[in-house]
Amino acid sequence: MRRRKGRNSRGGKSRKKQGKPLTFGGVSARIVMLVLAGLQFVSFMSMVVNPAKAWIFNIFGLMFLPLFVVNLFLFLWALKRRSRSCVIPLVALFPSVFFIGCYFRFPGNGRQENAVPDADRIKVVSYNVGRFMQADERKISGGRRACTDSVRNFLEDQDADIICLQEFYTTDVGRVKSFLSRWMKDYRAEYYFYRSRYGYYGNVTLSRMKAEGKGVVKFDDSANLALYTDYSLGGRVCRVYNCHFESYNISLSGLLRSVSGRGREVFRETEYKMRRGITMRPRQVDLVLKHISDSPVEAFVCGDFNDTPMSYTYYRLSRGRNDSFRKAGEWFGATFSLLWPLLRIDYVLYPKAFRAVSHETPRRPYSDHYPVIAEMYLPELQGDVEP
Repeated sequence: MRRRKGRNSRGGKSRKKQGKPLTFGGVSARIVMLVLAGLQFVSFMSMVVNPAKAWIFNIFGLMFLPLFVVNLFLFLWALKRRSRSCVIPLVALFPSVFFIGCYFRFPGNGRQENAVPDADRIKVVSYNVGRFMQADERKISGGRRACTDSVRNFLEDQDADIICLQEFYTTDVGRVKSFLSRWMKDYRAEYYFYRSRYGYYGNVTLSRMKAEGKGVVKFDDSANLALYTDYSLGGRVCRVYNCHFESYNISLSGLLRSVSGRGREVFRETEYKMRRGITMRPRQVDLVLKHISDSPVEAFVCGDFNDTPMSYTYYRLSRGRNDSFRKAGEWFGATFSLLWPLLRIDYVLYPKAFRAVSHETPRRPYSDHYPVIAEMYLPELQGDVEP
């Protein structure tokens, strides 16, 4: 009798080791994990799927960072509970290791600020100035004139070799040359403007160097464009593309109003604008890439892409070029102030023959975008060899 009792007790212990059966809450948690893990994988696919054919993938690309944070939370939560379900978000998070560096970089990772003399550096600034009317009114008073002066002072302090501005605004295009010569002394200006009811706006590229070639890539059915200029950098001629790709043209305040009132109408209008912008950008990118392929010189691609690193736009344009943030950035690289730190949509992409020294995105209140400031040099001038 004692032996039987012992066997039963051992059997009872073995049954206990098998664990408790899944509860409704446990099953629900696993379903949520599987759905979010699936959405994370869809966000990876947004880089290679042409949104002109399946525009919804671009939306999931925009959600990459929030999905990453949620999956990370679920992984830590399940790990704390010692649940084997932690494997689900872990599998989703593993590929993110290769992409999270597009959004966040630890300090000191790749910076070479003290290794290169200032005279050998090439400093590039890209800045969407928002027509000088998107400034944070809590920090800047005085309207568009005060904002224009603030941007000018900021750019003068940078002492950059090349400055790429998007959404530059002026009321008199006939005087833009004289205005720019007074606005940024010692800089030569190349520009292209579209006319609107209230004035002229477009892209401006400034440099103390003389442009050896210049032109514009126009986009069909759009007021956006890519301005290009050729400069001699470190003894070699390079082409700098100052790009402003199609935006969503949506208002965050309008989205908030859609919660009440005429919500359905605003939602439909917002959906149409987003779909239009998403499907137009790939065609614009193809035009710029075709122009680059026909160019006999290496290309810098700078500007407001209106797309995150998890996008078809970024994937195509960054192929064969380095991203200054990924090589020399620190902390968050987000450039859109209204949704910081989620959206990084402004870039400086440079030829692989160059090497990045530093990358900064100072949080200035002069526009709804933050400027991108990158410094680089040619390794061959330093006697280095690019790895």
